[in-house]
Amino acid sequence: MKLDLRSVTLVAIAVVCLCVVVSGLVIWRVEHTLSGAKRDAAESNRFEVEVRTVGAQPNPGFEGIWAPAVFKSAAEFQGRLYLAGPAGLYEYAADGSLAHLYRVGIDLPAAPLGQMAVGMTNGARQPELLIAATGEGVLAFDGQGFRQIRPLLDAARAVTTLLPLASGRLLIGTNKLGLLIYDGKTLKRFHPTTNNVYVTALAGTEAELWVGTLNDGLLYWHGGQTEHIGEEQGLPDRRVEQIALADGRAFVGTPMGVAEVRAGKIAWVLAKGRYAHAVAVTADSLLVGQMEAGVLRVSLTSAENDTESRRPIVALADDGATDSQLRRNGRGMNGRPQKEPDTEANIPASKNRPENLTVEQFLTVGQVHYALAGSGLLRQEADDQWRHMLGGGNGQLTDRDISALMVASDGRLWVGYFDRGLDILPLAGGEAQHVEDEHVFCINRIVEESQQGAVAVATANGLAMFDRDGHRKQVLTRESGLIADHVTDVALMSGGAAGESMALATPAGITFLDASGAHSIYAFQGLVNNHVYALGANGNQLVAGTLGGLSLLSGDSVHRNLTTANSGLRHNWITALAAVGNEWLVGTYGAGVLRLGADGSIVATEATRQGVIVNPTTMAGDGRMVLAGTLGQGLLVADATGTRWKTITAGLPSLNVTALAIRGGVVYVGTDNGLVKIAEDKL
Repeated sequence: MKLDLRSVTLVAIAVVCLCVVVSGLVIWRVEHTLSGAKRDAAESNRFEVEVRTVGAQPNPGFEGIWAPAVFKSAAEFQGRLYLAGPAGLYEYAADGSLAHLYRVGIDLPAAPLGQMAVGMTNGARQPELLIAATGEGVLAFDGQGFRQIRPLLDAARAVTTLLPLASGRLLIGTNKLGLLIYDGKTLKRFHPTTNNVYVTALAGTEAELWVGTLNDGLLYWHGGQTEHIGEEQGLPDRRVEQIALADGRAFVGTPMGVAEVRAGKIAWVLAKGRYAHAVAVTADSLLVGQMEAGVLRVSLTSAENDTESRRPIVALADDGATDSQLRRNGRGMNGRPQKEPDTEANIPASKNRPENLTVEQFLTVGQVHYALAGSGLLRQEADDQWRHMLGGGNGQLTDRDISALMVASDGRLWVGYFDRGLDILPLAGGEAQHVEDEHVFCINRIVEESQQGAVAVATANGLAMFDRDGHRKQVLTRESGLIADHVTDVALMSGGAAGESMALATPAGITFLDASGAHSIYAFQGLVNNHVYALGANGNQLVAGTLGGLSLLSGDSVHRNLTTANSGLRHNWITALAAVGNEWLVGTYGAGVLRLGADGSIVATEATRQGVIVNPTTMAGDGRMVLAGTLGQGLLVADATGTRWKTITAGLPSLNVTALAIRGGVVYVGTDNGLVKIAEDKL
């Protein structure tokens, strides 16, 4: 059969056209997919930012119970000295008087203040004092008012350090996302090589940048590429504390000394074995701010190869300030053992050298050198000594990181700290009684036994028992019959066969203390999970909140377990409990607050919210209201039945509420950044 040549030609042309169309479609789809992937990648490297004016926070009536001022950063701005710390920003006039205190939670967002820098960013009309506000981004102060550069993503607000650039852009170090850069409008990642590291220090320019990290050594950015300098390259420690630049050299402070870096290579290690928490370069010396050992000065005027003359030549310290941050076991902040001082250096002893002076930062204004310690600002005098000049001041409390609160029947306030033992504040005010030792150190819970007035203090190292006068009588540990040393909560029970008893929550189960002694139960006896965080008692009935759900007990016998699989629980990790009549409000790690009915049913409340974390043992009620403290979202307040809820943030020194107590119409709210109180009616 003969084919028509014209038909064949038309068919061939059609096939070719179809192939071209299909190929074009494939290419378009590939390019579209690649473009989408590139766009998605670009978007993942950008973070939304809101810039807003900061005004006075509408404080409902919180009053501070003050701890001694602690400072983290110092700066000179517009002819005045500024000190920043967890409590706020302190502005000092030229004569040394305190001109203004901008308090966190009242004048500023509820976030501890950290490192400061002075610079002019894109969009600003003049240079500003830029302040890292941990958890709330960056504050910019022009001498009259504040504005806040606030990323919407939580991780982008966890700012650790700042470096304004000559271009008007701002480098922002964070603890999870790594290094970010802000151009006045957009916030994005700086470079893939600086992503997802914990940034501790920044120095340099856009062309030549030094990035210090917590665990990844030093990153040196230049010529569009990054070099890594770690312990393998001679860095004394992979943790970088601070960086100082001078004459083409970088001086990198670490817990094991100061590395002098030239052209990306380590030339020397100075002050070997010293915890170099802060570093600065003067005309002829390197100043080393040590952890709990004052200031060290190292000569830089000798020949480059004369390492002997580069040893520390004099130890300097304040003659009265104290700042104890490294308190346990002689270890640095990274857990590494502290080395003994360099005996070869033959450092002359200073008669006024307090061993617990930690230098946070050096500051030079004109020809005057300052050292910032946690207790205040010191100035270097002509006699080469450092004299305290700004800051300081006393407070009722020993520390700011509150972990437990209890108002005793005699009206005294017991305040437990995360790592500083406890204070007992007298009813009429005045000096607190402080207790701190190897057992009374990390406090989880404080409970008073109503009949005898004895006070049980749950700690990470056992159960400490005090009499009503605040004298420690004994410490119970595993050797005393507890199932574990770490006691997370305490509940007082009554009505059992053995009479009055005490239940102790631990990570290994529950220990009961009664007239017959100590006995324990754990998962083998029916607990839903061994790790018990919270206890609530009503007579002989006990509710145990664990990592794996709720266990309901009669005495020491488990009769029912509730989990997300067999009940209305939204999250198995139970952190806190508060009684409401014959029911319980249940705090969770991630689902807010639920209600446990008398029949064992679990239903949601207005405070049942996805992502809301109630801190361990941080719920309280007194028949008039119920309170719950959250991780980073403020204070939850409910009516007497726990039905209607609202959130309080204004007036708090931190949005991380870690301890609560109610007594005599007064509410005490402890946070990781201080303690406040308020009349119950104002909430």
